[in-house]
Amino acid sequence: MSTPPVSPPQRTLVLLKPDAVRRGLIGEIIGRFEAKGLSVVALELRTIDAAQADRHYAEHTARDFYPPLRAFVTSGPLVAVVLEGDQAVDVVRAINGATDGRQAAPGSIRGDFSLSNRENLVHGSDSPESAEREISLWFPELDSP
Repeated sequence: MSTPPVSPPQRTLVLLKPDAVRRGLIGEIIGRFEAKGLSVVALELRTIDAAQADRHYAEHTARDFYPPLRAFVTSGPLVAVVLEGDQAVDVVRAINGATDGRQAAPGSIRGDFSLSNRENLVHGSDSPESAEREISLWFPELDSP
């Protein structure tokens, strides 16, 4: 019996938003990703300006919800993390839970720690293509896996 081929590891970007930093949840959140088997490739605490927020959320800048989101993500320090592992994009999105913390499943980050749609602790890339674009914005020095 042959074993199926192993897919190459995938990378994704996670942002621990200002509410996660302010509430002291950095270790708890990163620990959940590591406990699942994802590896931290890059990690940096930083404060971003409106221009960086606009580049990151480029597809949302014309939407009604964006101005308050931009104000929130630029309101204090956040942690940018590149994680790597098997199907990292989908795994991170499952661990993060539904965008609205009030509807996120218990056991997910948002389900356990968020009661908001905007202040929902984490961002995770929504596709491998988004992950590649976002990683290049936040960590341009990283090579692809």
